[in-house]
Amino acid sequence: MGFVSEFKEFISKGNVLDLAVGVIIGASFGKIVSSLTDDIIMPVVGLVTGKVDYSHIMLGPMKVGNFLNAVLYFLIIAFVIFWVVKLANRFKKPAPVAVVSEPAPSKEEILLMEIRDALRSRA
Repeated sequence: MGFVSEFKEFISKGNVLDLAVGVIIGASFGKIVSSLTDDIIMPVVGLVTGKVDYSHIMLGPMKVGNFLNAVLYFLIIAFVIFWVVKLANRFKKPAPVAVVSEPAPSKEEILLMEIRDALRSRA
């Protein structure tokens, strides 16, 4: 198999295409979440907390404040994504549950059970 045909087979696999679509949609969704966090949630948090900025906190040469800001930002984004996923799951249709029942016994099985019961009653 040649290099070109092998590459073509690799690219045309469903997993690669699904992954590419997921990455593109994920990047777009990331922009939406960033905008929601930056433009809607953070101003409200700023009003509540008095626009607290931790970036000036340092421990020697380490910028601890920047780390605290990043952690706070992450927690807010994680909280927003949690609620978006929770809301999206409400609108999903539940997967149909297949009820598996045991098949009814055949005529032969019924007859054998009757014979077994008759033999037990004689003993």
